[in-house]
Amino acid sequence: MSDWNPALYMQYGTERSRPAAELLARIQLEHVSSVVDLGCGPGNSTALLQQRWPGASITGVDTSPAMLDEARKALPNCHFVEADIRQFQPVTPPDVIYANASLQWIPDHYDLFPRLVALLNVDGILAVQMPDNWLEPSHVLMREVAYEQDYPNRGRDPLPGVHAYYDILSEAGCDVDIWRTTYYHKMRSHQAIIDWVSATGLRPWLQDLNEHERQQFLNRYHQLLQEQYPLQEDDQILLAFPRLFLVARRQS
Repeated sequence: MSDWNPALYMQYGTERSRPAAELLARIQLEHVSSVVDLGCGPGNSTALLQQRWPGASITGVDTSPAMLDEARKALPNCHFVEADIRQFQPVTPPDVIYANASLQWIPDHYDLFPRLVALLNVDGILAVQMPDNWLEPSHVLMREVAYEQDYPNRGRDPLPGVHAYYDILSEAGCDVDIWRTTYYHKMRSHQAIIDWVSATGLRPWLQDLNEHERQQFLNRYHQLLQEQYPLQEDDQILLAFPRLFLVARRQS
């Protein structure tokens, strides 16, 4: 897959940072010496962690060189590592492992989440936020267009669900706080929805298409978005965006 585009991603930086801040607000730890930000992107979430715990050692992890370049420029006092989340091994057990909108890209959470818990200090916290929009029209229509145009399925799998995550984390020895929030983002047009998802969920669908196929896909996707997302009285569009939050404290 081609590298991520930090400028496109941060086009909606305020909206993307809001759930990161709300996840951070639910972490009940004050004396923190080591934090890992998994899937740190351009550093917008890492900056929040640094503000919360200015004296802590903070490490951002991502696979995107472009994203890491932006993060290093913005936060020279933090440490950034190019690595796959599945293989990353901190030098010492962290007090907090934080993952904002990153783990949904990684398969097999039944193995991944216990592994992450095992990396923590006792009483350490795994804090996770993931988009839970697999059944939203914005994502259903990606699959529909790919099916219509006979392109392979490139999308991510649906999340296992609230009850599954509770069992996974409680069986890994954690006290679990779990909730789901649906945000309604104001979009100025249907093209704005495409701009939003082009930085994230739409990327895998377009990565192997030539320019003609790409335009054909986007034209049809735009048409279907117009059918599914009506205009409000002020000509804005409300994009529903459910997100799943997990805060798990390791007890043993």
